[in-house]
Amino acid sequence: MSITTLAQYITEKERRMPGAGGELTALMGDLTAAMRVIANAVNRGALAGVLGAAGAENVQGEEQKKLDVLSNEIIIEQTRWGGRLAAMASEEMEDVYPIPEDLPRGPYLLLFDPLDGSSNIDVNISVGTIFSVLRCPEGVSRPTVQDFLQPGVRQVCAGYALYGPATTLVVTTGEGVDGFTLDRAVGEFYLTHPGMRIPAQTQEFAINASNMRHWDPPVRRYIEECLAGKEGPRGKDFNMRWVASMVAEVHRILTRGGIFMYPADAKIRAKGQGGRLRLMYEANPMAFIVEQAGGAASTGSGRILEVQPEALHQRVPVILGSREEVERVEAYHREAAGG
Repeated sequence: MSITTLAQYITEKERRMPGAGGELTALMGDLTAAMRVIANAVNRGALAGVLGAAGAENVQGEEQKKLDVLSNEIIIEQTRWGGRLAAMASEEMEDVYPIPEDLPRGPYLLLFDPLDGSSNIDVNISVGTIFSVLRCPEGVSRPTVQDFLQPGVRQVCAGYALYGPATTLVVTTGEGVDGFTLDRAVGEFYLTHPGMRIPAQTQEFAINASNMRHWDPPVRRYIEECLAGKEGPRGKDFNMRWVASMVAEVHRILTRGGIFMYPADAKIRAKGQGGRLRLMYEANPMAFIVEQAGGAASTGSGRILEVQPEALHQRVPVILGSREEVERVEAYHREAAGG
């Protein structure tokens, strides 16, 4: 039986892209090389001396873990030299990283969260890497922040790696969603979960319930209905999940359905932020994946992929997962706004 490798898969997808010349396949090769190195560091943990805090904060004002810094460096080193990128941007860097003048440049821009859920690493809970690929605007040789500020609908490719009991890679190029598993013995990703689809309905929700006192009425209404179970207006019992790792939350939704919510609330607004999660390298790639798997992704008031970015590290509310559940939360927001 023939088993499809990631390289074969991306090559076939790229052949159907107008104007593509093989750079995306090569870029995915560079990215997966980085993911294999990160997976090894995550798996070794304390043996490699990579646990604990790095002793600094990132541009978000968040405490960096040693593995945050290491993962960021690994992705930069693995992708900057191959001639596939014009520039890249990361959660861990304040500004755009341009490809050095002495290295060849390519047609793509890369955005990434090098280690999502890194607060979990010291307690041995799954973490991951999220990435998004955009086309560099035509005629631009030295990309600036402005060149990255493209809405999510213009993504060429997006995906994530989940470093769990197995290292899993989930990818979309706009033609559905497929999952790959790393065979550590040979260092290759093989297609193991073709055509991943999210059920339209669910009985699971994921939200940080410790923020309940800060929630807006539409979110509180939805969660209270779920908690009411069979005796409530939904007429069925729900389970709550919360891993504090967006990659792990989305992967669970892709495999068995559910809804993930990190909405705007009073606490977030008091900090002057529009949401908790970053639009460009968290919300957009995950929204692209979820929509391509038959789900929906919303800010509560509109489609995430249609948000026009205004800043590289812009934050937005995120509600994504099983379509009927996301649409219900959106409807509650419209009702609350008088729409």
